[in-house]
Amino acid sequence: MSEQRPPLPPFTAGTAAQKVRAAEDGWNSRDPQKVSLAYTADSRWRNRSEFLNGREEIVAFLTRKWATEEEYRLTKELWAFTDNRIAVRFAYEWRNGSGQWFRSYGNENWEFAENGLMRLRIASINDLAIAEADRLYHWPLGTRRPDDHPGLSALGL
Repeated sequence: MSEQRPPLPPFTAGTAAQKVRAAEDGWNSRDPQKVSLAYTADSRWRNRSEFLNGREEIVAFLTRKWATEEEYRLTKELWAFTDNRIAVRFAYEWRNGSGQWFRSYGNENWEFAENGLMRLRIASINDLAIAEADRLYHWPLGTRRPDDHPGLSALGL
Protein backbone atom coordinates (compact mmCIF):
# COMPACT_ATOMS: atom_id res chain seq x y z
CA MET A 1 0.00 0.00 0.00
CA SER A 2 2.00 2.97 -1.22
CA GLU A 3 -0.89 5.44 -1.07
CA GLN A 4 -1.57 6.94 2.34
CA ARG A 5 -4.20 9.42 3.51
CA PRO A 6 -3.51 10.49 7.12
CA PRO A 7 -4.79 10.42 9.71
CA LEU A 8 -4.59 6.64 9.75
CA PRO A 9 -6.62 4.20 11.81
CA PRO A 10 -7.01 3.36 14.62
CA PHE A 11 -8.80 6.65 15.17
CA THR A 12 -9.02 8.80 18.27
CA ALA A 13 -11.70 11.45 18.78
CA GLY A 14 -9.26 14.03 17.44
CA THR A 15 -8.10 12.11 14.37
CA ALA A 16 -11.67 11.03 13.53
CA ALA A 17 -12.74 14.70 13.60
CA GLN A 18 -9.78 15.57 11.35
CA LYS A 19 -10.85 12.86 8.89
CA VAL A 20 -14.42 14.21 8.83
CA ARG A 21 -13.26 17.78 8.18
CA ALA A 22 -10.90 16.60 5.42
CA ALA A 23 -13.80 14.78 3.75
CA GLU A 24 -16.01 17.88 4.03
CA ASP A 25 -13.29 20.06 2.53
CA GLY A 26 -12.76 17.64 -0.33
CA TRP A 27 -16.44 17.43 -1.21
CA ASN A 28 -16.82 21.22 -1.00
CA SER A 29 -14.10 21.51 -3.66
CA ARG A 30 -16.56 19.86 -6.07
CA ASP A 31 -13.59 18.22 -7.84
CA PRO A 32 -14.59 14.60 -8.58
CA GLN A 33 -11.06 13.45 -9.42
CA LYS A 34 -9.59 14.98 -6.26
CA VAL A 35 -12.37 13.55 -4.08
CA SER A 36 -11.97 10.06 -5.57
CA LEU A 37 -8.35 9.90 -4.35
CA ALA A 38 -9.57 9.68 -0.73
CA TYR A 39 -11.05 6.24 -1.55
CA THR A 40 -9.37 2.90 -2.25
CA ALA A 41 -9.14 1.93 -5.92
CA ASP A 42 -11.78 -0.74 -5.22
CA SER A 43 -13.92 1.30 -2.80
CA ARG A 44 -17.57 0.28 -2.52
CA TRP A 45 -20.39 2.78 -2.02
CA ARG A 46 -24.10 2.79 -1.44
CA ASN A 47 -25.37 6.31 -2.02
CA ARG A 48 -29.16 6.48 -1.68
CA SER A 49 -30.20 3.69 -4.07
CA GLU A 50 -27.01 3.64 -6.18
CA PHE A 51 -24.23 1.11 -5.72
CA LEU A 52 -20.76 2.08 -6.90
CA ASN A 53 -17.50 0.19 -7.16
CA GLY A 54 -14.11 1.82 -7.63
CA ARG A 55 -12.76 5.26 -8.34
CA GLU A 56 -13.90 5.41 -11.96
CA GLU A 57 -17.54 4.97 -10.91
CA ILE A 58 -17.04 7.46 -8.04
CA VAL A 59 -15.73 10.11 -10.46
CA ALA A 60 -18.64 9.52 -12.86
CA PHE A 61 -21.16 9.70 -10.01
CA LEU A 62 -19.72 12.92 -8.54
CA THR A 63 -19.47 14.55 -11.98
CA ARG A 64 -23.16 13.80 -12.56
CA LYS A 65 -24.11 14.88 -9.03
CA TRP A 66 -22.45 18.29 -9.16
CA ALA A 67 -23.75 18.96 -12.68
CA THR A 68 -27.32 18.77 -11.32
CA GLU A 69 -26.85 19.88 -7.68
CA GLU A 70 -25.87 23.48 -8.36
CA GLU A 71 -24.41 25.77 -5.67
CA TYR A 72 -23.51 22.68 -3.56
CA ARG A 73 -22.19 23.44 -0.05
CA LEU A 74 -21.74 20.79 2.65
CA THR A 75 -21.18 20.52 6.40
CA LYS A 76 -20.26 17.22 8.10
CA GLU A 77 -20.08 16.37 11.79
CA LEU A 78 -18.53 13.41 13.59
CA TRP A 79 -21.17 11.17 15.16
CA ALA A 80 -19.16 8.15 16.38
CA PHE A 81 -15.96 6.20 15.69
CA THR A 82 -14.11 2.97 16.41
CA ASP A 83 -10.73 1.63 15.31
CA ASN A 84 -11.19 1.96 11.53
CA ARG A 85 -14.79 3.14 11.24
CA ILE A 86 -16.39 6.57 11.44
CA ALA A 87 -20.06 7.58 11.43
CA VAL A 88 -20.99 11.10 10.37
CA ARG A 89 -24.09 13.16 9.91
CA PHE A 90 -24.25 15.91 7.35
CA ALA A 91 -26.38 18.51 5.63
CA TYR A 92 -25.78 20.16 2.29
CA GLU A 93 -27.60 22.86 0.36
CA TRP A 94 -28.05 23.04 -3.38
CA ARG A 95 -30.47 24.16 -6.05
CA ASN A 96 -31.79 22.40 -9.09
CA GLY A 97 -31.92 23.69 -12.67
CA SER A 98 -35.36 25.22 -12.02
CA GLY A 99 -34.02 27.34 -9.16
CA GLN A 100 -35.59 25.35 -6.30
CA TRP A 101 -33.32 25.17 -3.24
CA PHE A 102 -32.93 22.04 -1.13
CA ARG A 103 -31.25 21.02 2.07
CA SER A 104 -30.25 17.37 2.02
CA TYR A 105 -29.74 15.62 5.36
CA GLY A 106 -28.05 12.33 5.91
CA ASN A 107 -25.82 9.88 7.70
CA GLU A 108 -22.78 8.05 6.42
CA ASN A 109 -20.92 5.03 7.71
CA TRP A 110 -17.29 4.82 6.65
CA GLU A 111 -14.74 2.02 6.86
CA PHE A 112 -11.04 2.68 6.23
CA ALA A 113 -8.13 0.57 5.05
CA GLU A 114 -4.91 0.63 7.05
CA ASN A 115 -3.51 3.35 4.73
CA GLY A 116 -6.31 5.79 5.65
CA LEU A 117 -8.21 5.49 2.36
CA MET A 118 -11.93 4.84 2.64
CA ARG A 119 -12.87 1.39 1.38
CA LEU A 120 -16.59 1.46 2.20
CA ARG A 121 -19.11 4.33 2.26
CA ILE A 122 -22.79 3.80 3.05
CA ALA A 123 -24.93 6.95 2.76
CA SER A 124 -28.59 7.52 3.57
CA ILE A 125 -29.91 10.90 2.42
CA ASN A 126 -33.22 12.80 2.45
CA ASP A 127 -34.00 16.03 0.59
CA LEU A 128 -36.10 18.92 1.90
CA ALA A 129 -37.19 21.76 -0.38
CA ILE A 130 -36.37 25.12 1.23
CA ALA A 131 -36.91 28.76 0.33
CA GLU A 132 -33.82 30.64 -0.81
CA ALA A 133 -34.27 32.90 2.23
CA ASP A 134 -33.86 29.82 4.49
CA ARG A 135 -30.38 28.96 3.21
CA LEU A 136 -27.72 28.74 5.90
CA TYR A 137 -24.58 28.16 3.80
CA HIS A 138 -23.26 31.22 1.98
CA TRP A 139 -19.47 30.84 1.77
CA PRO A 140 -17.86 31.06 -1.71
CA LEU A 141 -18.70 28.11 -3.95
CA GLY A 142 -15.98 25.48 -4.30
CA THR A 143 -14.11 26.55 -1.18
CA ARG A 144 -13.60 25.26 2.34
CA ARG A 145 -16.27 26.16 4.90
CA PRO A 146 -14.80 29.04 6.92
CA ASP A 147 -13.50 27.99 10.34
CA ASP A 148 -15.81 30.50 12.04
CA HIS A 149 -18.92 29.25 10.20
CA PRO A 150 -21.24 27.33 12.57
CA GLY A 151 -21.44 23.57 12.19
CA LEU A 152 -24.52 21.35 12.22
CA SER A 153 -25.10 21.33 15.97
CA ALA A 154 -24.60 25.09 16.32
CA LEU A 155 -27.11 25.64 13.50
CA GLY A 156 -29.66 23.34 15.14
CA LEU A 157 -29.51 20.87 12.29
